[in-house]
Amino acid sequence: MNTLEKVQKSLTHFSKSERKVAEVILASPQTAIHSSIATLAKMADVSEPTVNRFCRRLDTKGFPDFKLHLAQSLANGTPYVSRHVEEDDTPDAYTTKIFESSMASLDVARQSIDTSAINKAVDILTQAKKISFFGLGASASVAHDAQNKFFRFNVPVICFDDVLMQRMSCINSGEGDVIVLISHTGRTKSMIDIARIARENGAAVIGITTQNSPLSSECTLPITMEVPEDTDMYLPMASRLAQLVVIDVLATGFTLRRGPRFRESLKRVKEVLKESRIDKDTIL
Repeated sequence: MNTLEKVQKSLTHFSKSERKVAEVILASPQTAIHSSIATLAKMADVSEPTVNRFCRRLDTKGFPDFKLHLAQSLANGTPYVSRHVEEDDTPDAYTTKIFESSMASLDVARQSIDTSAINKAVDILTQAKKISFFGLGASASVAHDAQNKFFRFNVPVICFDDVLMQRMSCINSGEGDVIVLISHTGRTKSMIDIARIARENGAAVIGITTQNSPLSSECTLPITMEVPEDTDMYLPMASRLAQLVVIDVLATGFTLRRGPRFRESLKRVKEVLKESRIDKDTIL
């Protein structure tokens, strides 16, 4: 039963205020998908907490998650592009849909991530002798972004998006080295093999992946999150954004853990970069 059917079937079980929310959604599901929680609450003449309570009654984690499930109920989207976009969408429509679905997906990911795993990952990274970031396909660009973030932290950092280079690097890894594997599905065979090779050689393996995936079980420390996106069918969009945010979170934790003296070093890097840019005050 999809979410829209659940709303219809559950009408008699909702409270009076929750039923108002349900009736607004049933009257215009597309409007609900593209509304903020404040707008929907106003349309239903209820409070925002009532809307959130209504969403949780339908086994979703909140309003953003509910909107994603509702969108899935209405259409399958355009295969190999996006589940939120229809073939006849206008530029205004698909632009709005992609932005809104991305923001909603990031909120779902934020709610599902375990901050204790983030803290442990920061511990491991700040003690690393060398950090390697590996990704394939869409995750390769995330691995390169991670290298760009971490190379300025005074620790050797490498990035490979080639399977053979990844395998050779893992064989030469050892205690004190940290391998960060990035894979939304966690089902890519070569990444699972690489995690195993790295651990067998004594390296710590951090995986940024989906909960209960084959890759997560092979990692020393999996950082898992729920991103409602089927990349077997659609282009990787929200999953890639969520991975980039996790890299930013880890880089921030790394910086804060190193303390004020370390931030002085980052300040000097920024000052050097200023010399490569035109002063914005001189631009008319």
